[in-house]
Amino acid sequence: MTPTGSTQQASRHAELGLTDDQAIDMYATMLTARKFDERNLLLQRAGKINFHVSGIGQEPAQVAAAFALDREQDYFLPYYRDYGFVLGVGMTVRELMLSVFAKAEDPNSGGRQMPGHFGHKKLRIVTGSSPVTTQVPHAVGIALAAKMKRKKFVSFVTFGEGSSNQGDFHEGCNFAGVHKLPVIIMCENNRYAISTPLHKSVSGNIYERAIGYGFPGIRVDGNDPLEVYRVVKEARERAVAGEGPTLIEAMMYRLSPHSTSDNDLAYRTKEEVDEYRAKDGVLHYKQYLIDCGIWNEEKDAELAQKIRAVIDDATEYGDRAPFPQPESVLRHVYAEDDREGGR
Repeated sequence: MTPTGSTQQASRHAELGLTDDQAIDMYATMLTARKFDERNLLLQRAGKINFHVSGIGQEPAQVAAAFALDREQDYFLPYYRDYGFVLGVGMTVRELMLSVFAKAEDPNSGGRQMPGHFGHKKLRIVTGSSPVTTQVPHAVGIALAAKMKRKKFVSFVTFGEGSSNQGDFHEGCNFAGVHKLPVIIMCENNRYAISTPLHKSVSGNIYERAIGYGFPGIRVDGNDPLEVYRVVKEARERAVAGEGPTLIEAMMYRLSPHSTSDNDLAYRTKEEVDEYRAKDGVLHYKQYLIDCGIWNEEKDAELAQKIRAVIDDATEYGDRAPFPQPESVLRHVYAEDDREGGR
């Protein structure tokens, strides 16, 4: 997104049906995700948490997608970098921080999985697992249920470009295409599958793979949240109208290392990172709001202070919360048979 200050630029969110408050709320959610991510990097370096997978640079597309969906009835299957997305659909910073600290109150998994394995029954966030892309067939199955029950909800699933080569992705796309299911499949193409650059992991364009499965594929600038919002919203309208799935390839860049166990300068240069940092969608979207006349630096400073207070509170709460009890380790792992004499 390149801010211009023009009347046409300043009306983009209104043309998409977003109010000024909604446009600002999108930015606030992006900034919260960014600051949450940065806090986790500090916590890991300080030895407070064991591990963190960062999504810095990917927040604009994540948050925009969340705002374009129906947060009251759709189902969400995010992948492990989607802090912006899950905040956008309703998770709180405290809930995420409980997961980071692996505490018993963690709504994702009760402290049983690594951070980033999101799950929230009330918000219809379906928990993921460490094997990448297994969430795609799950999303397709949920979409099949929507079609069979004639319900007007969609499933939305994300993954990275490296995992687009997994069989789960192709099998899920094929089944969704055959049955014209209400599922939106979004690849967050951040150009690196851990340390493997895009040109060494993907042949051709990911969005064009949809052609072989009989439904539309769209590439979108993941740094432009309003364009991502438009594309996801249109994909949802297609899905609930019975027109089938859409594959979206959101082009972006991971500004941070793959994880706190990764030295990203071993496979990319500082100059490359700086080049993409100048294209940071969060900063450009902030400037867009200023150009629209609905935001300013004073409001931005106030928002940053509020976000810091929320993150400070969540950090303190998560740090002090109790860990899961050892006897609970197998809870929710096996089905419990409540029948008399059951095994």
